[in-house]
Amino acid sequence: MFDTMQDKLRAAVISDVVDRLGAREQAMRADICPVYPGAIVVGRAYPIITADVFELSDDPYRGEIEAVDSLEPNDVIVVCTNRSTRTCIWGELLSTAARARGARGAVIDGYTRDVAQITAMNFPVFATGRKLVDSAGRSRVIDHGCPVICGDVLVNPGDIVFGDMDGVVVIPKELEQKAISLALEKAGKEDLVRDELLRGAMLRDAYAKYKVL
Repeated sequence: MFDTMQDKLRAAVISDVVDRLGAREQAMRADICPVYPGAIVVGRAYPIITADVFELSDDPYRGEIEAVDSLEPNDVIVVCTNRSTRTCIWGELLSTAARARGARGAVIDGYTRDVAQITAMNFPVFATGRKLVDSAGRSRVIDHGCPVICGDVLVNPGDIVFGDMDGVVVIPKELEQKAISLALEKAGKEDLVRDELLRGAMLRDAYAKYKVL
């Protein structure tokens, strides 16, 4: 299912569909962007929440190690840092470990680093920016596998997350079957409309013919 979504759908189409289904606050803030061009992420949310700290503990990575080691195939890491600008929670080694567990990418309401290495390994990471500092003594994971707010969207474990160059959208688990079906239908109709427009059809007529609205 996720491979089909990645091949055939776009975040904007999914956003339109979940809007139509009444879930109108599912698009994350515009500052959460892919760290390299062409990155697409789709899978089931595995949420993580962090908090800023101001002292170096004896075991600063315990929470993030537990969280990453809990990942399952097709998971997408979704990190709430409470919009921290102090820390960097993600990087190459966590990406490598996440991929080894079968995860499909990461969406972080905060910073990442090791962008060249993440790009080279083609692991889709979306973040608000880049910062080279280590998380030790700056933040720690306080819970995982729990609901979080990421990019101003409530994300529950198991929700579907889809991100591309336009942004990140979350499909609530209870809407996924209907949303995916409608999104595939809408994407197909938009392809037909594009062909009509390229042949010189009026936009109004093409929209009416294929009922894309």
